[in-house]
Amino acid sequence: MTITLEARAVLLDMDGTLVDSTSVVERLWLEWTEKQGLDPDAVLALIHGRQAKDSMAVLLPERPVEINIAEAREMLARETAETEGVVEIPGAAVLLRALADAPHALVTSADLELARARMTAAGMSVPRVAVTADDVTASKPDPEGFLLAARKLGVEPADCVVFEDSHAGIQAGRAAGMRVIGVGEAAAAHDPTHALRDLRQVSVALTEGRIRLTLQS
Repeated sequence: MTITLEARAVLLDMDGTLVDSTSVVERLWLEWTEKQGLDPDAVLALIHGRQAKDSMAVLLPERPVEINIAEAREMLARETAETEGVVEIPGAAVLLRALADAPHALVTSADLELARARMTAAGMSVPRVAVTADDVTASKPDPEGFLLAARKLGVEPADCVVFEDSHAGIQAGRAAGMRVIGVGEAAAAHDPTHALRDLRQVSVALTEGRIRLTLQS
């Protein structure tokens, strides 16, 4: 089935959408999980798309926030340094090249240093407009990041299309009033507007200030 969408801007998540960092993320979180005596399946089901300190606050609600911030900082440093195994999601580089002359932005729960490290490891560059953990007070599933990206691009939320993979990210995009394309086999379960296996199923055409996205599902 072919679906065509038109928008004025495209907003893209990073981990799980443009970059596959699963091996690094899950390895570090499983190390943390073992130390805390938590259920690994419950932890891995929660963490994707969120800032580490926010995930820790949900998983250990009685723990002082200062400890969460300190451990999240340590995890971030390791994630930034340990990029072996980080690769491009199929079709991501082609999509970014197609959007080069169109309004688009990265919206990620990573900070800018981590975003640069992972995008570089996957052979891509961070878009000129990027909203990272450095720019928001609330992480996904809060819509703050997507709404800020729309403002930076000068585009109304309803005229943006989001590419996301995680439950938290898809919730955030929908809460921002945007159409959301779920990327990856698990994304369809999180109620995106449309879902794709990967980004090779997307083609882009730019016409009269509009972005036409054709989805082959």
